[in-house]
Amino acid sequence: MFERYTVNAQRVIFFARYEVSERGSSSIEPEHLLLGLFRENKALIQGLLPANVSTEMIRQQVEASLTKGEWIPTAVEIPLSQMSERVLEYAQEESENLKHGQVGPEHLLLGLLRPQWSSFRGKDSIPERILRENGLEVAEVRRRIRSEKERK
Repeated sequence: MFERYTVNAQRVIFFARYEVSERGSSSIEPEHLLLGLFRENKALIQGLLPANVSTEMIRQQVEASLTKGEWIPTAVEIPLSQMSERVLEYAQEESENLKHGQVGPEHLLLGLLRPQWSSFRGKDSIPERILRENGLEVAEVRRRIRSEKERK
């Protein structure tokens, strides 16, 4: 499933599993993916944020939204939630639309920012809401990622 993912994107998912293990959740939720993204590539998000907002502030907001359960060993298979599967689908779409060969952390961020969540079983995406409230909009992030790739 992750053969089109860069090593860094795979690490985001690995770190998301770690976050789930630490918090005792039954599945990997989009919030865990965002926390995994912070662990793997904090600079990616920090470079897109307004000067008065830090990744640590956002991390604290995300952590406050999660309930703490019992620790789960990382050896236990922890599935992706349906919402997280949707994030990964969106990330692949973003990579394809930007004509990038692989899915990287920047595409996972775009997948987390996509606003179609309200139609998904009536649930809002906590990461999308928190990131938007802190100044990140999907169109602007997409534009900056596109221009960054073109410079390389």
